[in-house]
Amino acid sequence: MNVSEAKQVLAIEAEGLRAVHDRLGLEFDEAIKLIMACPSRVVVTGIGKSGLVGQKIAATLNSTGSPAFFLHPVEAMHGDLGLVSPTDVVLALSYSGETAELNQLLHSLQQRHVPIVAICGCPDSTLGQLAKVVLNSAVPREACPLGLAPTASTTAMLALGDALAVVLLDRKHFKIEDFRRNHPGGSLGARLKVAIREVMLTGAAVPQVQLTTSLAATLTELNEKNLGAVFVLGEQGELVGIVTDGDIRRGLSSGRSFESLDLHQVMTANPLSIASDLLAADALSLMQQHEITVLAVIDQDRHFQGIVHLHNLLGKGEFRFLI
Repeated sequence: MNVSEAKQVLAIEAEGLRAVHDRLGLEFDEAIKLIMACPSRVVVTGIGKSGLVGQKIAATLNSTGSPAFFLHPVEAMHGDLGLVSPTDVVLALSYSGETAELNQLLHSLQQRHVPIVAICGCPDSTLGQLAKVVLNSAVPREACPLGLAPTASTTAMLALGDALAVVLLDRKHFKIEDFRRNHPGGSLGARLKVAIREVMLTGAAVPQVQLTTSLAATLTELNEKNLGAVFVLGEQGELVGIVTDGDIRRGLSSGRSFESLDLHQVMTANPLSIASDLLAADALSLMQQHEITVLAVIDQDRHFQGIVHLHNLLGKGEFRFLI
């Protein structure tokens, strides 16, 4: 019984989307032209459930190359109206088109000559009259059996917002590299598709010493950088070895004193490494295979470029992209 009721809800939602799909016309092109011509931002506004949908639309626009922010109608009328510039475009959401708080705001914006695009289920409403372009989000019925809770209608609004964002993305030639820059903390799958050179640690953050460095200085570098390993470089900057916490403990467990040990005796020569032009996913696979947490990155001549740490790949702290 529960499953059949759930399927009925989904069928009603799909019915609403089909109605919006079949009705969509040249007004959508006008909305795209307005936003494309906008030199600043899309100001998304609405109240109640429409406001929550508006917040998601604003977030989607931002992540796909169209700068946007959500403006609460009540807060706007108490000072936040100053956030809106005459060069902005307003995207206003209200199914009835008669939300008093929203329309009060829109009257003020209209006086400032800010163009308004409405997503509304009643094009002849007050909101419809205030807007320069109306995207009709009317649905045959709500999925709520009482006909009260916004369900199919908010789904339709959200879908129209997605349609705007995706078409704008295409018109602006927004690429996957742009999307990554806007999502430095994105999902693991997206992270692992980038080149190693985009996520590796370089420079002063990398624990590294020369082959001639004393073991005491190596231990200091190990402790200061706190990544569990120090990479040993030759005269030409080539990778020649690695020293880990475990290497030093094993050296001491042989019965020799710390003072009697040198770098050559404790380091592991020719450590595991990876090329900088491979993917982060390749680095993670190699690290999992060998059960290590840090991996050297080298060029084709085995010159040391940096390191990849497991935390960079799995998201602890900041996952860095080259900008």
